[in-house]
Amino acid sequence: MGKRLYVGNLAYKTRDDGLRAFFAAAGNVTAAEVIMMGRRSNRSKGFGFVEFATDEEATHARETLNGQLLDERPIRVDVANDKPERAEGDRRDDRPPRQDYNDRGNDRGTDRPAYSSDRPSYGNDRPAYSSDRPSGGGGAHGGYSSGGGGYNSDRGGERRYSDRRF
Repeated sequence: MGKRLYVGNLAYKTRDDGLRAFFAAAGNVTAAEVIMMGRRSNRSKGFGFVEFATDEEATHARETLNGQLLDERPIRVDVANDKPERAEGDRRDDRPPRQDYNDRGNDRGTDRPAYSSDRPSYGNDRPAYSSDRPSGGGGAHGGYSSGGGGYNSDRGGERRYSDRRF
């Protein structure tokens, strides 16, 4: 049995300190971590890991605390699986690696320079300014110059649905 335990079915409000305090009754906790959704999110994914000083303490914690209530939820305690070792840059699926957007080379297939010095470029050879675009329509949010709604297929001229309130 390993020293690291998986703890599942945690409440979203459970944090590292609460997890550590709950498992401290079973032994000497060396690390407790609740896995969070993201950097900006303040919500947990509903699981975490607890590490003990000895295998005996981890076994005791698994046997005594599995199914007990933590923050009004019955938790699941099990042995944590080791992370599979991956080579650096190895991806989980067969997708190609992400494009490095700091290296903005010329990907248009033409001999034009990647950047134009006289006007900003928006890619895909779209005109840079609204005066260069046809007026009217332009998508569900008004496009560039018309300011009025319409659907993607409604291009130019007649501005349907512009006086309609949603």
